[in-house]
Order: sequence, then structure tokens, then C-alpha cells
Amino acid sequence: MGQDPKSPGANTVKPNTAAVVRDRVAGSDAEYWRHSDFADLPASAVAMTLSRLAREGVLRRVGKGVYYRPHRTSLGPSGPAASAVAAQTLRAPVHPAGLSAANVLGLSTQNPRRAEYATPAAGPPTSLRGAVVHTRRPAARAGLPVEDGAILETLRERARHSDLSPRRTIDRLLRVLSEEDRFGRLAAAALEEPPRVRAILGALGEELGMPESTLAPLRESLNPLSRFDFGALGALRFADRWQAK
Repeated sequence: MGQDPKSPGANTVKPNTAAVVRDRVAGSDAEYWRHSDFADLPASAVAMTLSRLAREGVLRRVGKGVYYRPHRTSLGPSGPAASAVAAQTLRAPVHPAGLSAANVLGLSTQNPRRAEYATPAAGPPTSLRGAVVHTRRPAARAGLPVEDGAILETLRERARHSDLSPRRTIDRLLRVLSEEDRFGRLAAAALEEPPRVRAILGALGEELGMPESTLAPLRESLNPLSRFDFGALGALRFADRWQAK
């Protein structure tokens, strides 16, 4: 027989599923969460738990199936960057770029006058009219999360939009790169990026203590006679080993 919809067990989330969702949100530095981040769990239970976390103020719903987790700042709870929200909700693979990327990564508190994005597509999404959109980025970016794409854009520009000191900029990037499987994912995608991105990422990885098996493809992809401008990231401890000028 089917369960009486008025019985105590009806329309409730199994405690283990709700606990897993809560633990993942609480235990990660990730700011944005989607239903697909919990693909290994029952979809209906995930949806109910995320909605409940939004009602409790733990998360904030910023789009269909997209939630933002505020963090404390000296001015109170943080708010979602418009560029990151747009990148989360667009169907086309789009990542923040320029100052928008620095904002997403916590390297700057400035909001750009015009949002800036990067996409592997040949043309910008029509919904981003008025924004600065860099097209034809490597196809390997298509499946990357928003923060991953923002990191690659920041390395392309040698972190020139960071408001932090060179050492604090590096420390912030190291912290973001150390989350879960992020470095390995980016090391694979970076093989299609410009050489300076591969070199800077390799220097960051060596400072993180990444295994040589992860760093070797990056190292071997570089022309040993080339030298690269690391900009502010020249303060990396192993910059010389990665052919910094």
C-alpha cells in the first residue's frame, strides 16, 4: 500500500540525505551550489534540502536551481557577484574574466563598470549584450565550474586585477586551488591554455606540494628555452623553476 500523504513520514527528506547535503555545504569553501553538485543523491531530497537551507538563511537562491552561500565580511554577509550569478545560470559555457574574475576569487572587492566574461564559443551569448566577452577560449574549459574558469583567466592576466599584495594574492590562489580535486582538473584543462598559464599554474602546484605525476605534463608542455612574465605572481617560491623572467 502507498504511504498516507498525511502520515509523519510523507514529504520528508531522509535524514542521511539531508545530513550529507548540509555537511558538504558546511565543509566546503564553494560559494555556489547547484542540484547537479549532488548527483549521487536522490534529486527530490536534494531539492528539498537546498530549499530548506535557503529558508534558514544558510543559502540564498540566486537562480533556477542555483544557490549562493554568503560568508561573513567586516561589512556583514557577502552578496553574490552579478558576473558569477550570470555564469552559473547561462546555458553557454561562460566564466568571469578580468576584474569580474578577481571579484569572484576574493582578490578584489571592486565591481567592474561592465561585467567581463570568457567563453569557448565563437560568439558571445545574446543575453550578455553590454558586457565584455572574450570568445574562442580553449574547448577544455567547457565543463569547468565558474571558479575554475576565473582562475585560468586570472593566471592569463598575471593577477593584475588583484587588490592584494603579491604574497596575499598567491596565498589566496593557493587556498582556492587546494580545494578537493581542483588542481588536477585545472592542470588537465591548462594544457590547452597559453604557455604562461601552464607555467604559473605549475609554480603554484609545486608550492602546494602537488605530486610530480600531476606537474610533469605541465612542465613537459613548456619550451625549455622560453621565459614567461609572471607579473605579481613572480613572487611564487618556485617561479624560477617554472621559467619565470
